[in-house]
Amino acid sequence: MSGVLDHQRLAEQILAGNRRALSRGITLVESTRMDHRRAATALLKTLSSQAGRSIRIGISGVPGVGKSTFVEALGNRVLDQGNRLAVLAVDPSSSVSGGSIMGDKTRMESLARRQDAFIRPSPAGRTLGGVARRTRETMLLCEAGGFSVIFVETVGVGQSETAVADMTDLFLLLLLPGGGDDLQGIKRGIMELADIILVNKADGDLATAARHSAADYRMALTLIHPRTEGWRVPVMTCSALSNQGIGEAWEQIEKYRDLIVTTSEYSRRRASQARSWMWSEISEGLLSSFAHDDAIKHKLKATERDVLCGRQPPTVAATELLSLFLERREGENASPLRSR
Repeated sequence: MSGVLDHQRLAEQILAGNRRALSRGITLVESTRMDHRRAATALLKTLSSQAGRSIRIGISGVPGVGKSTFVEALGNRVLDQGNRLAVLAVDPSSSVSGGSIMGDKTRMESLARRQDAFIRPSPAGRTLGGVARRTRETMLLCEAGGFSVIFVETVGVGQSETAVADMTDLFLLLLLPGGGDDLQGIKRGIMELADIILVNKADGDLATAARHSAADYRMALTLIHPRTEGWRVPVMTCSALSNQGIGEAWEQIEKYRDLIVTTSEYSRRRASQARSWMWSEISEGLLSSFAHDDAIKHKLKATERDVLCGRQPPTVAATELLSLFLERREGENASPLRSR
C-alpha cells in the first residue's frame, strides 16, 4: 500500500466498520518494512482523533487457568449487552523459529461466529510483557472501527507480564484454585496491578478449593494498596466452562468503568498510556537506528566475539559501541553550512 490516497481510503473503510479493512490496517501496523511503517504512521495519524472511546481490558493468568475459555464466556456476555467486542489474543512465539501457532481464534468458536466480535491473534515475538509489539496501535484501530470493548489476552503471567497493565484501563487477573503454595508463587507486582481477581474453574471438585483460594487472596490484598483510589479490588470465583460468575464479573467491570470515568481517572490513565507509548516508540526507534548503522554493523560481530570469549566486559563493549554511534551522529549533524 502506498500513497496518501490509499491511507485515507483505508481509514474511511475502517471508520465505516469494514472488518477486512481493519484486518489490513492491523497487518500494516504490524509490518516492519520501512515503507509500511511510513504508511502505518499516516494511517494512525488520520484515525487517532476517532479513537479513545472504548474500555480496554487486559486479561492475564497463570498457565492452564483457562484464559481463552474465560475470554469466550465473558465476550459472549459483553455482546449480549449490546456492545461490539475486539479480542486481541497474543500467542507465544517460538524462540527458535519465531513462529506462532495462533490458535486462539479456533478455540473461541462461538465467539468467532458472532457478528459484532472481532478476534485478532498476534505473535508475541521477542516483546516482553505478554503483549505483541504493536498491541497499542491495534487497539487504536479497533477503537476507530467502532469496537466499544477491547480485550487484550496476554501470553501468561510471569515477572515481565505486566506491560498490559500500562496500556489498558482495567487489568483482570485469572488464578487457579490452589493452596498456600500457589499464593506464594504469585508475584506481588502482578497482584498490585490487578483491578479484578477471579479464581477460575470453580466447579465440581474444585469449587471448595476455589472458595478457599479466593479467601486467601482477599487476605493477601489487605497488605497491598489498590492502584485506583476509591476502588477495592474484588476477588471472586467463576467457572468459564459452566458460565458461572461471568455475569457478576462483567458487573464489576462496569462498576470499575463508571468509577474511573466519574473521577477523571480514565482520562488520566489514557494520558499516562500515551506518554508510555511515546517513550516506547523512542526506545524502539533508537535501537533500530543503532542496529542499522553501518559502522555499528561492521564492528558488532567482532565486539560480540570479544564479549563471548571474555576478552571484553559487556559494559565496556556497550559503552564503546554507543560512543561510536553518538560520535557518528554528531559528525553527521555538524554540517559545513553551520560553520560559514
